[in-house]
Amino acid sequence: MPFARVWYNPVMSDKDPSSGDLGDGDRIAKVLARAGVCSRRDAEKLIAEGRVTVDGQKLATPAFKVKAGAKITVDGKLIAEPEKARLWRYHKPKGLVTSHRDEKGRATVFEQMPASMPRVISIGRLDYNSEGLLLLTNDGELARKLELPANGWIRKYRARVFGRLTQADLDGLLRGVMIEGIEYRPVEANLDRQQGGNAWATIALKEGKNREVRKLMEHIGVTVNRLIRISFGPFHLGQLKEGELDEIPSKVMREQMGIKKGVGWA
Repeated sequence: MPFARVWYNPVMSDKDPSSGDLGDGDRIAKVLARAGVCSRRDAEKLIAEGRVTVDGQKLATPAFKVKAGAKITVDGKLIAEPEKARLWRYHKPKGLVTSHRDEKGRATVFEQMPASMPRVISIGRLDYNSEGLLLLTNDGELARKLELPANGWIRKYRARVFGRLTQADLDGLLRGVMIEGIEYRPVEANLDRQQGGNAWATIALKEGKNREVRKLMEHIGVTVNRLIRISFGPFHLGQLKEGELDEIPSKVMREQMGIKKGVGWA
């Protein structure tokens, strides 16, 4: 995990960071996320594994708050100062894992990034056999904001399924369903066309649970054999070709997210 040799720019409590003292300032998990090291959840894992130190001492809690002047390291390397938040669109092909490391040794999305790219994380995921729009950012806090279901951002997919499909089948998802003890919120889906033994449908959802579209389609008796994400909130796949990457201009990002210049991630 590469990190630039710079210091985090805000002050540290003079108490032992391993003691769990909360102090003042930002929580370490938030600091790591803002620096683009990882998500808050992954930061908690790094701390639990003893890989994060503050002023030379291993942290024991993700609740510890960091102030200016602290030396924060991950795996012995000083973390980079938070950069301006940036956002990219990537057309993920099938056959790539949306993680930085894969226990099966499969190729990952992040291995495909150009050498000039800073370390980025994905906003949401697409499974190995799914394709289409994947948003990437260098800012873990921005990723967290965009992923939260409470923000109401709709993710749209085009799904090709094997089997006979009717609009009535899809309308049954509008009420929400329970699958294997897991509750899935209402989903809007429209039948595009039936073509021989396959059908195409456009599906819009807010939560994006693990393999949600595939499980919903299995629930109504068909099997997904191709899945393409075409939009995530206001950001669209558009004409972006498979494997292509482009950065969303800061002004567009602010406008689409309703952020005023000079505030938040501007």
